[in-house]
Amino acid sequence: MATTKKIRRKTRKVPIFERIMAFLALVNFILVLFNMTYITFRDFYFEQIPMLTKIYDPIKGIESNRDTEKYLDHLEQLETKIPQGADSLIVQEELAELRELSVEMIVQNPFAVANKSGSLEKIKNRMRDKIDNDSAKESFKTFWSQEYLTKNGWIEELEWFETEIKPLIAKNYYRGIGESGGLADYFGIIDLPFIIIFGLEFLGRTFLISRRYPSVNWPEAMLWRWYDIFLLLPFLQFLRIVPLTIRLNDAQIIDLETIRAQASRGFLASIAQELTEVVIMQVINQVQKDVKTGELAKQIFSSQEKTYIDLNNINEIEAIATRLVQVTVCKVIPQLQPDIEALIRYNVEKIVEESPVFQRFQQIPGVENLANQLSERLVQELSNLATEGPQNAYETVKAAMADPVGTQLSNQLVQHFGQALSTELQQEHTLEELQSLVSALLEEVKINYVMRMSEEDVEKILEQTRQLQLKANQPQNNIS
Repeated sequence: MATTKKIRRKTRKVPIFERIMAFLALVNFILVLFNMTYITFRDFYFEQIPMLTKIYDPIKGIESNRDTEKYLDHLEQLETKIPQGADSLIVQEELAELRELSVEMIVQNPFAVANKSGSLEKIKNRMRDKIDNDSAKESFKTFWSQEYLTKNGWIEELEWFETEIKPLIAKNYYRGIGESGGLADYFGIIDLPFIIIFGLEFLGRTFLISRRYPSVNWPEAMLWRWYDIFLLLPFLQFLRIVPLTIRLNDAQIIDLETIRAQASRGFLASIAQELTEVVIMQVINQVQKDVKTGELAKQIFSSQEKTYIDLNNINEIEAIATRLVQVTVCKVIPQLQPDIEALIRYNVEKIVEESPVFQRFQQIPGVENLANQLSERLVQELSNLATEGPQNAYETVKAAMADPVGTQLSNQLVQHFGQALSTELQQEHTLEELQSLVSALLEEVKINYVMRMSEEDVEKILEQTRQLQLKANQPQNNIS
């Protein structure tokens, strides 16, 4: 037989409103992540989705950088004037303008405003490698000269510039400063409708909670939904992941049970060993203290003690003593019959041999065998009395307990036995010896158990606990 387990999540009918609000929270968080990472990935969007940058750049307060935009304008004008003649005056003027703008770009670094100085360094390094000159300024001057372009080909060199340099210049931008003193960001225009929707929902939910539970007022109901407050804050927007995950789980779009279980296991693994050691040490120390002071003996043996709580109205001392007597008389002694018989035989024979009467019998002809037979008979009777006798006696008592008188006598015997045992245990020397032994035993348990527990694999214990929970809480299908 093979056993397979299906983990089933407790399902409930989720209102459509819950799913709609969870979906809105998801959309809002996606927009928040997009806004937070837009600057980082803008170069990618600029190359792959240029329409997106045209739409979203104004939201982030991004404008074209006038210096780099001017540079690209003159490059475009040069490309349109070349057909008129590479040696024409207007082409010469555009080349001179580009040489001047190149030097200004290196000196003034218009890329610093957008934190893209690295792009300028790439431009300078590529131009140095292209012209084979250590000076970036001289490299640009050489590149934008009629002699160089004519010698190496106008079309080939301009295509190289379009591929290697122009994209780096085109990605540069200018970002303005907002009224708050920080970089301009108008994401609030997109985020405000979501905040209004979630705000109205928050007020409605908490009001219904306060109406449903009369003992909970409206402010307390708001504390019940404390995580929804993150959806209303225009700052720390990344914390909206908290209400989002809770909503998606409540709407049964995702299942957080596995994550919750793993997180709790990690937390338990970090504190379980230390916490268990502390608890066990406290319990053993308290028991050890009660044993040493005699408080435990008082609570067990004193009938006048009112602080001892009896949970089942049973005198456990009497019950234990009764069971010990039954096991000893009916189970243990019969198994010891050979040993008991040997011991009795040895003692009887020794007594008989040392007895003057037996020695006289030994001297009478025909009587010595009779004396030996009496001795052997005595051993058998004593042995039977020690073994079979208690068994027969127990059977007799067991039969007698069927009638009320037998039951009364049996209860009286047990009660007197328990009282006698309790009295003997409370004797000063006996009690002190028992207290000392129990205290020493607890000390050994405290040391040995805690040491063994520190060697236990807490993760393994937690895994065993989880398996027991699965067996108890999840249905099992048996497949043959």
